[in-house]
Amino acid sequence: MCTVTFVRSGDKFILTSNRDEQTSRPASSRPELYSINQKNIYFPRDPKAGGTWFAIDEHANVAVLLNGAFTRHTIHSSYTRSRGLILLDIISQDSPLAGWHSTDLTGMEPFTLIVLENGKLYQMRWDYSEKHLLSLDEEINHIWSSVTLYTTEIINQRKNWFHQFQMEQNYLDEKRMQYFHMHTGGSDKQNGLIINRDNVVKTQSITQAVVEKNKVSLFYHDIIKEESHTNSFLML
Repeated sequence: MCTVTFVRSGDKFILTSNRDEQTSRPASSRPELYSINQKNIYFPRDPKAGGTWFAIDEHANVAVLLNGAFTRHTIHSSYTRSRGLILLDIISQDSPLAGWHSTDLTGMEPFTLIVLENGKLYQMRWDYSEKHLLSLDEEINHIWSSVTLYTTEIINQRKNWFHQFQMEQNYLDEKRMQYFHMHTGGSDKQNGLIINRDNVVKTQSITQAVVEKNKVSLFYHDIIKEESHTNSFLML
């Protein structure tokens, strides 16, 4: 939930996420199918709160969570709900975009959602006081890093890594994006895409969805267990 990329490769939309988390937090499960609000949704489940940082609904819409909005925020002693549960609230609506508009975020910790709905890409941000919605160009590749873990300087460095990686490739596909998320900045354990900050905060997993028309391929790599799982399925 701390590094996300979006890539358009021909007819494919590729969304990939690295989840950085405190090692004291219980390990998440691999993606499975759940029914929420009578809607089928695939996601890896966080056992602490029951939410997620990456979800795909039965119409091949994808939502990915990052902590923080525009700048690093002061953490309050309590919040109304888990951000991972809010993600599920939003994607379990008939339309995630409509869910964003209708969901009450009062008292919620700041976050960013990257949403792909019906081939349209959106950036949704909650800064603790108001919502910010931005429609993005699906023909342009994007990278986001959580402002709660990375400074502006490091976020820009990661954008440069992403730009350089694209310049070095003849084309981008799901395997190359997995490589990017696994190996970029590998010697920098503080700010590379795979981090280990004194065994307190580590990159726990890599999750990737490849949407091609009504087909979805879902890749999940558990870095701690060194296990990978891939599923492909047709959506409605």
